[in-house]
Amino acid sequence: MLVTIARRLGIFAVTAAAASVLVFALLAVLPGDPARIALGVQASEEAVARERAAMGLDMSLPQRYAMWMWAMLRGDMGDSYLTRQPVGPEILDRLQVTLWLVGAGMVVALAIALPLGVVSAVRAGKPDGVAIGGISQVGIAIPAFLAGVLLSTVFAVELGWLPSSGWQAPIEGVGGFLSYLALPALALGLVQGSVLTRYVRSAVLDELGEDYLRTARAKGLTRTRALLRHGVRNAAVPVITVAGVQLSTLLIGAVVIERVFVVPGLGSLLLDKVGQRDMGAVQSIVLVLVLLVLVVNLVVDVVHTLVDPRLRSNA
Repeated sequence: MLVTIARRLGIFAVTAAAASVLVFALLAVLPGDPARIALGVQASEEAVARERAAMGLDMSLPQRYAMWMWAMLRGDMGDSYLTRQPVGPEILDRLQVTLWLVGAGMVVALAIALPLGVVSAVRAGKPDGVAIGGISQVGIAIPAFLAGVLLSTVFAVELGWLPSSGWQAPIEGVGGFLSYLALPALALGLVQGSVLTRYVRSAVLDELGEDYLRTARAKGLTRTRALLRHGVRNAAVPVITVAGVQLSTLLIGAVVIERVFVVPGLGSLLLDKVGQRDMGAVQSIVLVLVLLVLVVNLVVDVVHTLVDPRLRSNA
């Protein structure tokens, strides 16, 4: 198992390095001069040239990439091209908000998908099983931002139960924190929970048709008890994979949801910096998001190894 985990870590390192090169290259070739943007269109060419030198833009692309990566490895995420202030503290502050939102959204998705997916499989062909399948299909068709708007309209505007926008840190009060977190997390989790419900249903249906479950039932176990005792672990393997993909999707979906609910997360910061054409900050934010997705994939691989004995035996 240790060999498998070490191999996954090696793949993670190579992928992260390749992603950093791709992020840097794509943003470096975008049109526009950051120095000109920072100084304005009325600035002289001499002033722009001095600003480019101060930003390090007069160096070659390989030199700029090497300096950027060396700084990132030391924990320095660089400076904003506009404010000339370090962007690292702001990125880390906003990242905490996004992680709370994504984590809560994943909890909502799993709380929906696991029970409903199992019931939908066990009751396949029955009215309640068909109803769950139909509701999940409708949920898949609804975009997360539309779910956010509908939830805000009902629970914030019409009923007044929850705030429609804003954010409160947990340290400022757990009650307020949960009230501001509820609607964005539901908007993220409901849609992803609908998608995950379909995969849970499919995985459980596959296990219900296996010979070992029929043998367990022949020994006197009910269908549900046989599934819970013997089938859940096998059904969990494909579900873990899909859950990892869904978690990555939640990270991307949080960018839109943060805008809908005016949540000061990493996605909102990214959109602000793109609008300001602050490519120095955008570059670091995008790399952080990419690394988060890669970390999620690494964790999924490790969990797979722990859950599936066949992966450990092949290590």
